[in-house]
Amino acid sequence: MLLLPLLDSFLSYLNNEKMLAKMTVKSYNSDWNDFLNFLENEINIDIATLDVKEITHLTVRKYMAYLSNQNYKKSTIARHLAALKSFFRYLLKMELIKQNPLALVATPRIPKKLPRYLEEEEMGRVIEQPSRLDNTGLRDRAILELLYGAGIRVSELTSLNVSSVDLALGYVRVMGKGSKERVVPIGKEAIKALKTYLETARPQWADNAETALFVNKKGGRLSDRSVRTIVHTYCRQAGAKEDLSPHGFRHSFATHLLNNEADLRAVQELLGHRKISTTQIYTHVSNKKLRQVYRMTHPRA
Repeated sequence: MLLLPLLDSFLSYLNNEKMLAKMTVKSYNSDWNDFLNFLENEINIDIATLDVKEITHLTVRKYMAYLSNQNYKKSTIARHLAALKSFFRYLLKMELIKQNPLALVATPRIPKKLPRYLEEEEMGRVIEQPSRLDNTGLRDRAILELLYGAGIRVSELTSLNVSSVDLALGYVRVMGKGSKERVVPIGKEAIKALKTYLETARPQWADNAETALFVNKKGGRLSDRSVRTIVHTYCRQAGAKEDLSPHGFRHSFATHLLNNEADLRAVQELLGHRKISTTQIYTHVSNKKLRQVYRMTHPRA
């Protein structure tokens, strides 16, 4: 069984059956191309005639050692390994192999980093930065309110259409990872900011044929990169302790909910996490804050 046709089949499976996001499939493809380049250039294997059964755990361990010697981070090495393991799990599922040769390869241990976030007061200061006197400010205020008020990813925000938002009922319909849709409630401040933007600013830039909720001055859909620039600008302008990315607004959303005793399962649903373990990282943030309060206030701390 030649490797390359099976790899094409695997990528097609991820795209068409698993319905993974395009960027995720692109990442798998990129990681596999790196591995193929290693096989060709570092250990002189002809990948055009390579049988999949010739790839062993020893081959992959050599690859991981090579990445480590190239000063790749442990998290990057783990991601490359995950792409390889996923392929062999696919072959097992399709009954094309009887044993997974990578079952013996351990994933590098990666120390977990606590999410970066802003305190509630700081977040309020950042959101207040955009001007209420011009269209750009009105749009940016709506963006900041929605990122924090709904805890959505930047890619989810930029893919929203006008029809995705129901201001009367107070929710936004989001297309998350793996093309999975979820409905997220939004609060009165986000509703007010979106209403003002839709009635005042957006009609000045976009024509009736444009479906995107957030647009640039030329009337086209706003990009992820533009939103990141917007967030960085207002964080610096507010003098925030953290120069957050849009994902930092998502971290702040989850942290503040849990600090105010929201149910972990409810936060999981709001964030669109498949596994509760992904959401549990925010409990570490909350516990860290509790410990700080204890040390500062208890007489025998």
